[in-house]
Amino acid sequence: MLKIVQEDQNKSRLDKVAAEMFNEFSRTQIKKWILEGRVLVNNELARPKDIVLHLDEIEINPVKEKKVSWEPQDIDFEVVDENNDFIIVNKSHNLVMHPGSGCYSGTLANALLHRYPELESLPRSGIVHRLDKDTSGILVVARNNEFRNHFINEMQTRNISKNYIAISSGSTLGSFEITDPIGRDKNNRTKMAIRDDGKEAITFVKIKEKIRGYSVLNISIQTGRTHQIRVHLASKKLPIIGDNTYNPRKIISKDTSDDLVEVIRNFPRQALHASSIAFKDMKSENVITYESDIPSDMQTLISKLKKL
Repeated sequence: MLKIVQEDQNKSRLDKVAAEMFNEFSRTQIKKWILEGRVLVNNELARPKDIVLHLDEIEINPVKEKKVSWEPQDIDFEVVDENNDFIIVNKSHNLVMHPGSGCYSGTLANALLHRYPELESLPRSGIVHRLDKDTSGILVVARNNEFRNHFINEMQTRNISKNYIAISSGSTLGSFEITDPIGRDKNNRTKMAIRDDGKEAITFVKIKEKIRGYSVLNISIQTGRTHQIRVHLASKKLPIIGDNTYNPRKIISKDTSDDLVEVIRNFPRQALHASSIAFKDMKSENVITYESDIPSDMQTLISKLKKL
């Protein structure tokens, strides 16, 4: 069940707004589901006291909904590592994270439930953070409530390091920080946008390689807003190649050959990859790091940028 925050609910607490929207449930039950991760704001985990904005999407997945749409499915996915507390997945692009509005099957959550049936007892099949459908890379899945609570707390206190690689149209030098707040686009609720009244968003960008009028970028984020990297880069005239939402004109840099124009315009997804994640081990408190190489489609794109 998904509903949109109305203008008169702008800048109100999540638990209050959710209780108003889904008044068939008690406020106590709503708060419990928020804490369990069954209530999402723009597909993100949130806390009862978090402030929601006009046009934010609030989605609720109570137990009865979970039984309907969260069915195990035999879908292949890559596991990098696993132990009793967590699973590290190297997510391929073109894979949705979990069932929701308009997508009720074929997701990573369905695949996880098939391979690890015990995850049925955890909210969202143990998924504790997300990557966009067409963003590839490293992802953490909790295997028990203790680790899930630990990881969520580390995210909320910004103790988790997330790094990405993006291939963008446009050039830049050195490194810089983007701190423009992000909220739901007022004209298109499927998009996010820079908004003065948006939520805090912090992105660090460093040039990895400059290839004529294009850039391979190392990116780290301190916050995890929906589409954060894609929105921030597009706002700085560094739109990600293949991003049909925030680079719909498929911007081409000056003096690009006709052959390369064809390659760029036909790249089938946003060239964004979650290259590493580092977090504190729940038991030893040592920092654990997992990495994922740039996938072959992005490697090929970089090679063609250099050759054509």
